[in-house]
Amino acid sequence: MNFYNEHILPKLINCVCSQNDIGMMRRQLVPMAEGKTLEIGMGSGLNLPFYDPSKIDLVLGLEPAAQLRKMAEKKALEVPFDVDFIGLSGEEIPLENHSVDTVLVTYTLCSIPDVFKALKEMKRVLKSSGKLIFCEHGKSPDNHIFKWQNRLNRPWTKISGGCHLNRHISELITKSGFKIVALDAGYSSPLKLVSFNYKGIAVPE
Repeated sequence: MNFYNEHILPKLINCVCSQNDIGMMRRQLVPMAEGKTLEIGMGSGLNLPFYDPSKIDLVLGLEPAAQLRKMAEKKALEVPFDVDFIGLSGEEIPLENHSVDTVLVTYTLCSIPDVFKALKEMKRVLKSSGKLIFCEHGKSPDNHIFKWQNRLNRPWTKISGGCHLNRHISELITKSGFKIVALDAGYSSPLKLVSFNYKGIAVPE
């Protein structure tokens, strides 16, 4: 299992998260980031090409997986802004209170073990005038799909690096002290078990 997690899974995650429908959503949301930006779960760096260099002062890429971080470090050499890496999880953000302008999180809240702790950490480091930009898959509003998400969630987490199918993303965000000011939710592909997406912007309350 260690070989799978360290060598197979990172490549699988990179492949899945490179799909066109996901890329389209990255293209819509990532350019909204500005100033000093903290990206939670940078993964292999798939968001890096979509930042608007004219708006960015610095990107801090938080990513605990060493193999994914290595992939992102290569991509970071190709962008015209500074990228610093933090090899920790979302529950541990070694930044001062109210020190970043933007927090960006894409397809990461599904896999953080203590998601409430991570969201509260994001709120802590975000300036009062800052924003949380998010794009995540999660709980379907259709009961028959949600039932299957619940049934398959346990085996799915074991093969997907801890990814959960059934997290209610917008509810998690609001219960962690954020106010959602823009939200677009819907299926991004016919594979409904994994494609109900929540994307939008939230601000600290």
